[in-house]
Amino acid sequence: MALRIVVFVMMSLGLLGFGTVAWISMQPPPAEASVGPGGAPVTPQDNVLVAARDVAAGALLKPDDLGTVQMPRPKIPEGASVDTPAARQQLIGSMVRRRLAANESLLPRDLLRPGDHGFLAAVLGAGMRAVTIGVDAITGTAGLIWPGDRVDVMLTHQIDDPERPASRRVAAETVLSNVRVIAIDQQLVQGAAPGSTEAKPAATVTLEVTSVQSERVSVATRLGRLSLVVRAARPGEDERVADATPGITWAGDVSPALSADAVPKPAPSVVKVYRGSGDGQEYHF
Repeated sequence: MALRIVVFVMMSLGLLGFGTVAWISMQPPPAEASVGPGGAPVTPQDNVLVAARDVAAGALLKPDDLGTVQMPRPKIPEGASVDTPAARQQLIGSMVRRRLAANESLLPRDLLRPGDHGFLAAVLGAGMRAVTIGVDAITGTAGLIWPGDRVDVMLTHQIDDPERPASRRVAAETVLSNVRVIAIDQQLVQGAAPGSTEAKPAATVTLEVTSVQSERVSVATRLGRLSLVVRAARPGEDERVADATPGITWAGDVSPALSADAVPKPAPSVVKVYRGSGDGQEYHF
């Protein structure tokens, strides 16, 4: 009886030892602490997205507004984004809720991202509307427009009137001046696709306009092709002030070859008739 007990205890100890060895072998190896000069431990650091410059409240973040600062991991604020292409893409177009100082971390509580509830209502000014127009790689300035930019909307259309001279059959005119871009493609509705880093040409651009301007856009889309022209950012300029009503640029203004004056006139035919010995008389045809 005693022998059986001894054998049972030895088997139990053996199984326990085998299980302990197996458990230890399955654990990941301990991370080696980084050691700096003199043997001092080094704290791991990450590049964190911050404001590259002072950003005013209500502004829409552009690529130039995003900077990066290296921070020790224990000191990274909760909610801050590590600098990756996907993280940058998700922040572009976000509205800043309060003024941000340069090198300040971009935290979710300070931003309203496209697709968040109430984004459109917060971005639009009092009495303003949102209107969306279709663009392509050319009319959308090859993807160089970002939310927050100010643009002119130019209409180019052809007039199908055979009685008009060729110099007056194609015209370009600015239908909207100095309007703000508030969204690119579907960012207004669903935000940037998580993990998407591939740059794609914009298909739609959403603009902040007045009620009258929205009607002008609706008519212009039926007349011809709309293009966007980026305006230079001028510090201190009143963003609400539009330019005076621009004129019309006709095809003849661009290409003098289409002007009626540029068409060479055929040389006249001249016949000189002599009667008797008198001077001849010329006839022009």
